[in-house]
Amino acid sequence: MRKILVVGAGQSGLQLALTLREHDYDVTVMSARTPDEIRAGRVMSTQCMFHDALQHERDHGLNLWEEQTVRVEGLGVSIAGPDSGRVMDWVGRLDNYAQSVDQRVKMAGWLELFEQRGGKLIIHGVTTADLNALARMYDLVVVAAGKGELVQLFDRDPARSPYTSPQRALSVAYVHGVGPRPEHPDFDAVRFNIVPGVGELFMIPGHTLSGNCHIMFFEGVPGGPLDCWSDRPGPGEHLERMLGLMKQFLPWEYERSRDAELTDSRATLTGGYTPVVRRPVGELPSGTAVLGMADVVVANDPITGQGSNNASKCAASYLDSILERGDQPFDRAWMERTFERYWEYARHVTDWTNAMLRPPPPHVMDILGAAQENDVVARRFVNGFSDPTDYQHWFMDPDKAADYLASLPTRT
Repeated sequence: MRKILVVGAGQSGLQLALTLREHDYDVTVMSARTPDEIRAGRVMSTQCMFHDALQHERDHGLNLWEEQTVRVEGLGVSIAGPDSGRVMDWVGRLDNYAQSVDQRVKMAGWLELFEQRGGKLIIHGVTTADLNALARMYDLVVVAAGKGELVQLFDRDPARSPYTSPQRALSVAYVHGVGPRPEHPDFDAVRFNIVPGVGELFMIPGHTLSGNCHIMFFEGVPGGPLDCWSDRPGPGEHLERMLGLMKQFLPWEYERSRDAELTDSRATLTGGYTPVVRRPVGELPSGTAVLGMADVVVANDPITGQGSNNASKCAASYLDSILERGDQPFDRAWMERTFERYWEYARHVTDWTNAMLRPPPPHVMDILGAAQENDVVARRFVNGFSDPTDYQHWFMDPDKAADYLASLPTRT
């Protein structure tokens, strides 16, 4: 039985570990925290997983919270004008619903499920020195911990990484008490609010420790009015500051959120990171090669909500590559091929996400404007969040965008 070590207990690492157990691999996961410590900790992220990624979980019996989690049935776009009114506002329906489960809930539950399915769990923070000593005991070591010392094993790929600094200042609050959008009171949708030159606010229906909730998520342009979190305010002040910014820049979202309350005392988060693509193979001091996955090797800004989706799809791709390898060695050449197979998908997500960080060019504004008038355009845009490879055919290129819009039937 082949022995595999997965370092990190997030979406990608645990999904890979759990699915490898189905094929009787001897799998060990190293996590810095116990399930109870994860549940008692601070929120770790925002996330909204779309149909294609959710299906990976369903296929392997990992969708433990699907029945109780609110269904996200649409995605809407609003653009604020100079007077804080809306110059654009529309919502498109998803062909299949999305869902967002607090990672404190999911990762704690998956760690417990991993042990129930015969996996070996070691609770220990891992340093490079630790991994150097452990690696020789395994046929393959996968590093899925996107933060900390181990990331330094993987060199930045400058040809695939256009940015050298964070492109947004991030702030998050999980809350109860947000009312429905009056434009669509009969279904829940992610709302993507854009304040040109200032930043974005996402309102994401989700599920947390205390039940269904909303995730309020600001992305601020560095140096602008939403880049105001360096003092790391306490939870109550954090929420009040977010509500104040909503009232100033996005009053339509403030009106339904004015009575919001934090879901718990650890429901806020601030930060920021540089979008980066790293080389997939790291080398330990002993010369042993280790394989990076998901955020370790492709870390996109969360402006397109693809972090957990990428992680799920990376785990599914790596699973296929491992199974196909059979008894052959997991050498450096195989690791490179395994990543490039995933990159054939992830490059489209990276290109789209990097483009969304820049001011929208005229052809993108044409598409968003057309979506307000034409549900066909709106649906194609919002369903691309499940399969972003579609954007290359019509959204990313001005000529393709013009051809697509021109091909639409004239509305009478």
